[in-house]
Amino acid sequence: MTKLPVPAPPSQTPVTNQAEAREVVGHISDVMDALLGVVQEETALLRAGRLRDAAELEPTKSYLAGLYANDAARLKMSASYFAQHPPSALAALKQRHQQFHSLLQTNLTVLATIHSLWEGIMRRLAEDVTRKASPQTYGASGRTPALKPQFAQPLTLSRVL
Repeated sequence: MTKLPVPAPPSQTPVTNQAEAREVVGHISDVMDALLGVVQEETALLRAGRLRDAAELEPTKSYLAGLYANDAARLKMSASYFAQHPPSALAALKQRHQQFHSLLQTNLTVLATIHSLWEGIMRRLAEDVTRKASPQTYGASGRTPALKPQFAQPLTLSRVL
């Protein structure tokens, strides 16, 4: 996998003319399109259970997110210019941002579901290991005593499959 360049820091100058405004809005629009594509692909891979393939998209997603953050910072810095001279593409950009937001919510929901699933698996595995390490006796009430933390065994996870 090729290493992507680190995004340049945002321009420290606010937008001062229509050409710059069109350039910034166009660039952030292109970056948003690319980022939307990567997030959609990641969500599809996660839903299909292909976690390794989804993890390979992380460098590209991080790079595009950095570019998006840089452009968003310049737009924010130029808020006064855009309030006086809004380009026609700004309304479309706002609408696409709403679409982007809803897609990110879906992606985060899928990630949270996977995280919860794996956490449950790891908890059950830890309980099983601890149960096997605990003495198999009965307490005064005639029941098996609760699992004690001193019998807990550490778990290791191999990331090599």
